[in-house]
Order: sequence, then C-alpha cells, then structure tokens
Amino acid sequence: MPTMLERDDNGNEYEVGEWVRFGLRLGVTTALHPFEYAKVLMQIGFEPIAAVPGRTLFGKPTMVLPNVFQYAAHIKYVDGFSGCFRGLSAKIVGNLLSAHYSEKVADQLGLASIKNSESKHKAKDEGDVEQEYDDEQLDEQFKKQLKRNLVVHTAGVVISQPFHVISIRMMAQFVGREKIYTGMWQSIKEIWTQDGLFGFFAGFMPRLLCDLGCLIISASATYLASRYLIREQEGRVYFSTISQFVASSMFYPYHVVSTCMIVNGSRLKAGTFPNMEPYRDWRDCYAKLKASGEHKRGNSLFFRYASRPSKLSSNVTFAPYPELKKY
Repeated sequence: MPTMLERDDNGNEYEVGEWVRFGLRLGVTTALHPFEYAKVLMQIGFEPIAAVPGRTLFGKPTMVLPNVFQYAAHIKYVDGFSGCFRGLSAKIVGNLLSAHYSEKVADQLGLASIKNSESKHKAKDEGDVEQEYDDEQLDEQFKKQLKRNLVVHTAGVVISQPFHVISIRMMAQFVGREKIYTGMWQSIKEIWTQDGLFGFFAGFMPRLLCDLGCLIISASATYLASRYLIREQEGRVYFSTISQFVASSMFYPYHVVSTCMIVNGSRLKAGTFPNMEPYRDWRDCYAKLKASGEHKRGNSLFFRYASRPSKLSSNVTFAPYPELKKY
C-alpha cells in the first residue's frame, strides 16, 4: 500500500484513507452489533428476562431489568454465538452503499467538502481586523458544511433505509422465533409481496427527523460556541462531541418510533397485536408511546428499571439471568 500511495496523486491517497476509516468503522460496527441487537429488542418492548428487586442510584427500591450485557448474553444462550449477529449483513450493505453514494450525491450537486484545519479556526492575536476575518471564514465554513451534511445525511438515510428495514425485521424475529427474513433476497421478496415499494421505507420519516435534527442542533450549537465562546481548536472538538450526545438524547424517541414502525404491521409476532398495538402512522406511534412513558425504551443500557409490565413479555416465560462467566 505505501508504494501505491507514492505513485498516486493526493486525490487517490485521500480516497484510500477514507476507505481505511470506513473499514475501521465497519469493524467497530460488527463488534458492537450484539449490543445493538439487544437495544433493538428493548426498543420494541421485548423483555425476556424477569426484572428483579433492586435499588436506583439514589437508593430507592425498584425492579431492575437486565443491562445490555445480560440481554446480549441471553440472545447468545438462545441462538448461539452466530445468532448474536442476525441482521448484520443487511446493515453492512446499507452502510456501504450509503457511505459511497451519499458523498457522490453531494458532489454532483456542487457541494464541495470543506476540510477543517487548526489554522483556519485558531484565534488570532495580531488585531481586530484579522480576528474579524477569522470569524467571517468560520461563518462561511459553517453554512457550506451544514448544507453539504444535510444533503449527505438525507441521501444516506434514503439509500440505507431498505436495508435498515431488513436488518431490524431480521432481529425482531427473535420475539416470535419466525424464519421469514432468513436472507437478503428472501427478505426483499417478503417485503415486496406484503407491503410493496413503501414497505422498504417503513419508519423512514422519524429516522430522517432524528438524523437531521441531531445534525442541525449539534452543528449549530458547536458553531455558536466556536463563534462566541471557544477559540481553542481542542475545546471546539470536545464541545462538538458533547453537543452531539445531547442532541442524540433529545431526538432518541424518534429512533424508538422508527424501530417500532418498521416492525409494526409486518407478519412478525413482535409487530402484531397483542404484542404491539396497531399504529395509524408514526405520529400516532409517537403519541401513544409518549403517553405510556415508553418513548425512551432502550435509552439506558446499563441502569434499566421496570416502570410497568411490558406487553411483549406478558405472554412469554421469563428466563433467569444468564451467568456471564459461562460466556
């Protein structure tokens, strides 16, 4: 690889770097998929392990649900190690196509990528004129980068949504032990036969709102902080990370709604009554989940408390907590 980079120009060298970073993200995605699998089942309200008496962080008695590690261990206990990666193949295909073509869409629309550098953002000490010029560049960069990111994220969600639907439904089969979504082509045929073209975009709108909402809030907050409060590049990076976390927490209920709408109305037991009540649309789903206090299911992965009996767990036999030392 080093020889290839020496022969190629800077453009080709940058392209290789992007694929290397994507490969690293792919590895992380694969390693964390069992926990994402458990989170999806939490979001649709499936609790196969009985809650046990415990206490909150403030010492209040409550019923404690299994954390994400215990949940993933239960999935492994039922389906084995390979079963923990159900839905991963569709997810990888969607991410691969999204990462490749979403950037191309932005390039075709003439929205060039802006590469940040420390010299462009560093506060200057030479005088007010140079400081003003630095602020003007920051404003221009924010506008251009936000426009490009909006296009990239929108295109990415559109491209990956059909594969996201397949992945979620593959994982939701754990509830009813179905074997409907057994492979990519079988899943495509099932969705096309049962739901038509729009079936591939189930849960699309709340997922898009979640993605774009997080982007706009975090980018705007970072810009305002960089413009008026923080001049050090390192501080801006830390603030950007915090703002992304806060924004994702704000829009998390839309993530839950998207997952529920993907499963709702399908032939899977997880998405049909009485396991899941029918929803007219995603707004109806959001309203009902919020009214019952279940619009943030799966938000906490480590400290989980049972506020009310889950509909998905009412007709199943609870399993005991798995002994993690065996895994």
